[in-house]
Amino acid sequence: MDAPKIESTSNAPQPESRQASGTIRKVALALERSIFTLGKHWLFAFNLFLAIYVGVPFLAPVFMRLGWPVPAWVIYTLYSPLCNQWAHHSWFVFGARSYYPSAVFQAYTGINPDTLEGILAARAFVGNALMGYKVAICERDVAIYGTMLLCGLVYGIPAARRRVGPLPWQAWFLIGIVPIGIDGFWQLFTTFPFTAVFPALNQLPHHESSPFWRSLTGGLFGLANIWLAYPHFEASMREAHAELKVRLAHVDSEAPQPRLKP
Repeated sequence: MDAPKIESTSNAPQPESRQASGTIRKVALALERSIFTLGKHWLFAFNLFLAIYVGVPFLAPVFMRLGWPVPAWVIYTLYSPLCNQWAHHSWFVFGARSYYPSAVFQAYTGINPDTLEGILAARAFVGNALMGYKVAICERDVAIYGTMLLCGLVYGIPAARRRVGPLPWQAWFLIGIVPIGIDGFWQLFTTFPFTAVFPALNQLPHHESSPFWRSLTGGLFGLANIWLAYPHFEASMREAHAELKVRLAHVDSEAPQPRLKP
């Protein structure tokens, strides 16, 4: 008599694999629920992020004024990769002036921003009791992110959100890119270090931007970005939110209901 054949069970799902797939499913559902929540509150999350991003740099001079250099240094260091932090392009608080153009900055500090040593020193300079202390991001960045926050708050008004459509990309280019490009690149190419590397650039009219032009062009850039992006993002989030609402409702309906005790 032949021995009975034993069928292989290697393809049968093992308890460990079932547990792993169950964990993956739970993680996926948790992510979907997070996206579902973000779909309802994305504008609040964006505005909160921008408020923190543009607000924290103003704490650095406050900490310096209070005699707390360590937390101020942490803020300056965190924002250092995100901005040039040149003192002659930054706002100052608690001092004689709110800003110091190159010539005035040199008169106060003896630092010449038109040299390699000077531009590095201008980046490292945070201020003193006479001049005040600089904000941890430059004037243009304050205008860009401050305007983005302001536009985000306005976009949160239901009447404004219903009336505002996406800005055409041609208008975005003309409003947001052209002004900041002219002001920023003209200044960049007619000042150190470009004039030192390419002496022919000294033949161009010298242009050092002012706080007004940095703020105006930065503000237009921030406005154009929000006007272009937020209506598109709102439509995408609304669609994703509707789809996830149906899916999560289906998942919740399939979940086992707890048994009531007799």
